[in-house]
Amino acid sequence: MHPSSSPLLRLTRLLLTALATAALSSCASAPSSSPATSSTGAAPTLQSPALAGADEAARRQAFARWVADFRAKASASGIGEATLRTTLDNAQFLPDVIALDRAQPEFTRTVWAYLDTAVSAQRIATGQDKLQLIRREADAAAARYGVPASIVVAIWGMESNYGSNYGNTPTVDALATLGFDGRREEWARGELLAALKIIDKGDIDSARMIGSWAGAMGQTQFMPSNFLAYAVDADGDGRRDIWGSMADVTASTANFLARSGWQAGKPWGVEVQLPAGFDYARADPAVRQSTSQWAAEGVRSADGQPLPELGDSSILLPAGARGPAFLVGANFRAILRYNNSTSYALAVGLLSQRLAGGPGFQAPWPRDLTGLTRSELIEMQTALNQRGFDAGTADGVMGPATRQGLRSYQRSVGLPADGYPTAAVLQRLRESR
Repeated sequence: MHPSSSPLLRLTRLLLTALATAALSSCASAPSSSPATSSTGAAPTLQSPALAGADEAARRQAFARWVADFRAKASASGIGEATLRTTLDNAQFLPDVIALDRAQPEFTRTVWAYLDTAVSAQRIATGQDKLQLIRREADAAAARYGVPASIVVAIWGMESNYGSNYGNTPTVDALATLGFDGRREEWARGELLAALKIIDKGDIDSARMIGSWAGAMGQTQFMPSNFLAYAVDADGDGRRDIWGSMADVTASTANFLARSGWQAGKPWGVEVQLPAGFDYARADPAVRQSTSQWAAEGVRSADGQPLPELGDSSILLPAGARGPAFLVGANFRAILRYNNSTSYALAVGLLSQRLAGGPGFQAPWPRDLTGLTRSELIEMQTALNQRGFDAGTADGVMGPATRQGLRSYQRSVGLPADGYPTAAVLQRLRESR
């Protein structure tokens, strides 16, 4: 960054960059709470130098007091003095972390726009090369944990673009800042203590413990608590190094999925064709049954091959009735535990099958549809609630309650009850006032 750039300009650029890349990288089991919004939604304003200086001094003092309090608790929990000196005694407050944590993007991406970027031709080609480079480590992880090498490499590609960008924010500073901010203090305190335990054990030193602004670390972006639970020393050097050892990176990622319910020998899912007259309301994660039961209802694979045997599977319609349909089971849900986003899990599945030489999805996406903005989703949720179709809290997030309320409304007006929000549905709600 050019030294003459103003603080506001630097912050604006950082926000834009982070929001543009957030869809492509997300930490394993990161907190799912939505970022808080300001009371006005206004952009940050510049203060006078004197006032800004006074506020800065007060904030630094308050941050120092918070760190001192946490230091005492960390010491009481068994963290060594040497670790506390090299971490908390040098902890820095990072204002940009607070700004990013509270950012509320107004525009949401459609699943096909997300996949266009996440599973680009370049990412596929690079991933195929990377898979060959780390074939020994990836195959060893696959043999040990039953998770295909292509799945592990796909997550590697999604999380850090194959190790080329896993962040450069000091993890201790990021988590101390989030804890001091207070919005998610209990969570941040737990992750910060976990980070200190990792350093204290000798897996990584504090200078090399870097990652995203939210505290996710290493080439496949583990939160510190998940590092403690799932990270593996696969190369036998006595350290679990998800920053520099590809044996540790691949084994740790595969272990995470295996411990999250991955079933060896089963696919993540399969693209399917639905029979005429299919009740789209049954395309719901809560509706699970065996492959044979779905087949008896007329569900067929898109490529004409026999459906894989998935004992506890559901139908997924990520773009509603007009888009592709998928049959997904336990392995798809394991990917969701890594990152609880349907678009992310689909991207991992698609990228993995392309890395293995398989095809892309066959059915076209409904690219003429426009995704709703956050404000429009809030308007839709409010309208549904006003009409007696319980859509939950009007927060601009398409959760299960909103999807169920939307399905009830769609059914009441004779539309396919797929629970997919479109501009046409919103306009119909507006006109029915």
